[in-house]
Amino acid sequence: MCEDIFAETKGETMSEKEPLIPKHGGYRKLKSFQVSQLVYDVTVRFCDRYIDKRSRTHDQMVQAARSGVQNIAEGSQASGTSKKFELKLTNVARASLEELQLDYEDFLRHRGMQMWGRDDPRRQSLIDRRCATVDDVAQWVREEHERGLGGRGGLRGQKKPKPVYSEITANAALVLLAVACSLLNRQIAALAKLFETEGGFTERLYRLRSERRSSRPSSTRYTKSTQSTDD
Repeated sequence: MCEDIFAETKGETMSEKEPLIPKHGGYRKLKSFQVSQLVYDVTVRFCDRYIDKRSRTHDQMVQAARSGVQNIAEGSQASGTSKKFELKLTNVARASLEELQLDYEDFLRHRGMQMWGRDDPRRQSLIDRRCATVDDVAQWVREEHERGLGGRGGLRGQKKPKPVYSEITANAALVLLAVACSLLNRQIAALAKLFETEGGFTERLYRLRSERRSSRPSSTRYTKSTQSTDD
């Protein structure tokens, strides 16, 4: 699920005929966008079912999830004329998802629910499912609920109670958030490296102007220089 997301969009070398405004806006093909959009859909459904719609937490969680998606899209669309702006917005998206992650962790902690550890088999089970829609995630949650792995801790010698749907769903959202944040970390690192080596729109414009001047026939340059002297 965390395969290279830049092979088609960010790994291209500069062509001989470099365009002033490069290809941009292909955010729908980015895995980071796809997973973040899935997180948004899951969060909207989760908040509508388990968070009071009149509370600030409901709005904050939905807006944080939406911000993650929208900033990836806006940054990709703006990359044609500003790599710096793309880098900034992608980092904003990463920060928004970090905020959302804390909200899900608070939901579990305040209700005494279990937060899955990194080695919990259910994390890998969800990743391996490669859910594409919120209904795919909901189906996985139902199956996990039926399997009834222990959730909240009970007294010693007692069987742990069956985890409730909200507990499984919140943990599932945290798994998807971890994947999205990992993808965005790699995306930010790749964008920073690209900006460092190739620069932004200003550097691109300078290169094109320099190439255009150097490609002019010497007679043309001499004629223009003579005309300027005569004037």
